[in-house]
Amino acid sequence: MCSLSLFPPPPPNGHLTLREVNNELVFGPMCDNCLSTLHSQDLSLPSVFIAQETLKMHSRLEHSAKTAFIHHEETVWKRSINAWRNSGLSGLFDEIANSDGEVPKLLQAASCFFLAVFRWVSSLHGSLYPHLTLSSEDMLAEFSQATDWARCPLRAFAWHPHTSKFAVALLDDSIKVYNAKSETVPILKHRLQKSVAMLAWKPLCASVLAVACQSCVLIWHVDPTSLSTRPSSGCAQVLTHPGHSPVSCVAWSPIGGMLLSASPVDTSMLVWDVSTENCIPLQRVGGGGVTFLSWSPDGSKVVAATPSPVFRVWETCMWTCERWPTLKGRCQTACWSPDGSRLLFTVEGESVIYSLQFSDTGGELLGQVGGSKTASVVADVSETTFETAEGEVRVGGEVQSMAWDPTGERLAVLFKGESENPATRTLIAVFKTNNSPVFQLLPCGFVKGDDGVWPQLISFHPHFQGGALLTVCWCDGKITYIPFYFVTAQLSWPSQGLSPVFFRNRGGRPQELFTEFRQ
Repeated sequence: MCSLSLFPPPPPNGHLTLREVNNELVFGPMCDNCLSTLHSQDLSLPSVFIAQETLKMHSRLEHSAKTAFIHHEETVWKRSINAWRNSGLSGLFDEIANSDGEVPKLLQAASCFFLAVFRWVSSLHGSLYPHLTLSSEDMLAEFSQATDWARCPLRAFAWHPHTSKFAVALLDDSIKVYNAKSETVPILKHRLQKSVAMLAWKPLCASVLAVACQSCVLIWHVDPTSLSTRPSSGCAQVLTHPGHSPVSCVAWSPIGGMLLSASPVDTSMLVWDVSTENCIPLQRVGGGGVTFLSWSPDGSKVVAATPSPVFRVWETCMWTCERWPTLKGRCQTACWSPDGSRLLFTVEGESVIYSLQFSDTGGELLGQVGGSKTASVVADVSETTFETAEGEVRVGGEVQSMAWDPTGERLAVLFKGESENPATRTLIAVFKTNNSPVFQLLPCGFVKGDDGVWPQLISFHPHFQGGALLTVCWCDGKITYIPFYFVTAQLSWPSQGLSPVFFRNRGGRPQELFTEFRQ
């Protein structure tokens, strides 16, 4: 299988990755004109740098505004109704249990009993699913695809599927929309737009953006021809469902007809009809919630990860699913091949990339997912030490997120890393891939930014001419573009039954790379 030991060494200190040319990653010295050098190559994309100091942070208190009003006496029944509205049954029982002399003794004793039972059940549920004891923001930070969602100025990023336009969510809960063909940058703000975890543009539509927020899903309608930089909150639809918050994921179907949303505290995955603002819950027992969603490019399948060591792959015709348990931890991230026939995923606590292949489910297999019986390990990304002029550098480990470019020939892998450890660099490993006639992985190189800056989010441009274009959001608020120029993947395809491809590692000894013929 392919491993990081086969990769060329990462760029040295004082250098960053610029582009790929002739099947090699080119790096150069850090300087002020490096970014302009990239733009001079006809990328024609906006230059974005959002310093954290420029963001106006607001208070994140989750309490109500009742302390701002003059206190006045209320009846116990009115207080109970308000407690039920604010905190549910636990709040109702707590209010009645603490209303000495205002309610009958029998009712107070019954409330104390039910409150104790409710707390015991909640503690039992929390021991089975520890993430339920976290606050909303800590929960979103735990399951985010970003390396440091809680502190970095850039929290979410999404390319438009058809144009050179992208949206980026900021630490102050605002969203900026950048367009390569316009200097106008709309800023989206809404009173319910808090703790933005994910963004998703609606396919086959120029102006609809779905936003996963703390308490709801917002659907923004941003007119691309408007010169306004501050669309009103009336341009946003609000989609809510009881028990479905915080919302961590949103995903449109490839033809834009349906929207999926998920929450780590809700075991139901919601299928929305945005036009009517109605939804259908898809629920399965176990898992404790849904932390990650990804729709296959052909629209036939959806992968849904949970906070527990299990994930599901749904087929979207009859909405049945296959359940995949993992050995160590939850599924951290996953990505589909461009034709939807293969799913790559990683598991928390492991430093490998797994692969699942899916067959074509024709009419005779209607209602079946069609996945392979076992998942195969296709890459070992364990921490690897490289000898450089500055000394030893360690790269690799657990994977934070992955992105597969639309051509199916480049796979970007973002590691979690340890920003506090100077010997460990949080880099992006890029593999050369091909899914036909057999699936193969080859090392390409590492993507590095400025010294002391680590990548936060990664995404490929949906329609880059001449290869692939990797977009990287960095922890300092900068967004850069790394072009990979190629015509076809430079791979040697073995005939069935012959030897697999070999690649020479840094020590000169040939090592076997992954190929399906050797599974």
